[in-house]
Amino acid sequence: MSIRRIKALTKKEFIQMSRDIRSLMGALFNPLLMIFLFGYALSLDVDRIPTVVLDWDRTPVSREFMHRLTDSRYFTLVRYLERDSDVDASIARGEALMALVIPTDFASRVKQGIPAPLQVIFDGSDSNTATIALGYLKAVAAGFDIALQEQRIRRAGLKMVDMPLEARIRVWFNPELKSKNFIIPGLTGVIMMAICSVLTALSVSKEKETGTLEQLISTPITSLELLLGKLLPYLAVGLVDLALVVGAGVLIFDVPFRGSYVDLFIASFIFLIGSLSWGLFVSVVAKSQIQASQISVISAFLPSFLLSGFIYPIENMPLVLQGLTFIVPARYYVEVLKGLFLQGVDLTVLWPQVLALVLYAVLVLNLARKRFTKRLL
Repeated sequence: MSIRRIKALTKKEFIQMSRDIRSLMGALFNPLLMIFLFGYALSLDVDRIPTVVLDWDRTPVSREFMHRLTDSRYFTLVRYLERDSDVDASIARGEALMALVIPTDFASRVKQGIPAPLQVIFDGSDSNTATIALGYLKAVAAGFDIALQEQRIRRAGLKMVDMPLEARIRVWFNPELKSKNFIIPGLTGVIMMAICSVLTALSVSKEKETGTLEQLISTPITSLELLLGKLLPYLAVGLVDLALVVGAGVLIFDVPFRGSYVDLFIASFIFLIGSLSWGLFVSVVAKSQIQASQISVISAFLPSFLLSGFIYPIENMPLVLQGLTFIVPARYYVEVLKGLFLQGVDLTVLWPQVLALVLYAVLVLNLARKRFTKRLL
């Protein structure tokens, strides 16, 4: 293997990139565009649930319950309704996700200490949000019920008895339970997998279309030298993209980074080699830039987005899909990123994931080399 030939081919790639400014700018700013779009648009936090109320009771008790509901950050009162038909219309128009109907005898039942049912209607088209909203509503109703019980006990001249069980809850790593704190690290892995595989796939397929790849094949350069010469420039671009995405996550989205940047560089370096090598393999298989782009999206972006545990928990997937996640490199890289960002652990804890990334990089790099060898022969 000749270092001089690798350096010459690497220099050629850098010159070629500098001449195609639009592609270079796209390679640098597309990751930022993706992190902004996904970071702001994709949120699993459920709050400010639009709510309409049909209050047939119209008493201080019903208004107190409504105050408890709207004082929390989870519900937003859109408007009060006047007729039963308005409930269906509000849900159907998408004006509200939840409709609350308070019966006429609500206050009297509360004062008598007998069950006072409330009718709650949810828009089940968004089942996840509706389920979470139901939990919030039950918590508000439970708090209202406890307050009523305390009032009755005090009126009776009795003393409140402290509950023997006291739960002191502490949430580690993400105490505010912000979804962006685990979305941004996972999104970083998905973006890097998608961008890097497309970069190298389009680079080689473009040379195939213009005929310059055949000129390289005719030279004494070996397949491994050609592979490394193609890979190293885009490895540098990938590291710059990583710095931009991580910087945006930490500085703009205020996601904490508690780990070591050296560990981040090591894990990312290994992951990028595997991702870029996969793009090189795709470029050899594909016959055009369009085909290379399509194969990269299907084989890199979609599995990374759906099967990496980035959003959807792997343990909740069917067993067949859980098995498929073991061959998705983004799964291990996302685990590394979440460990470094949120937990602040080092690679001595994350070594199984790093080892999996090393095996993937070696396997795909060797696969790409063999495929290049067949082309050279």
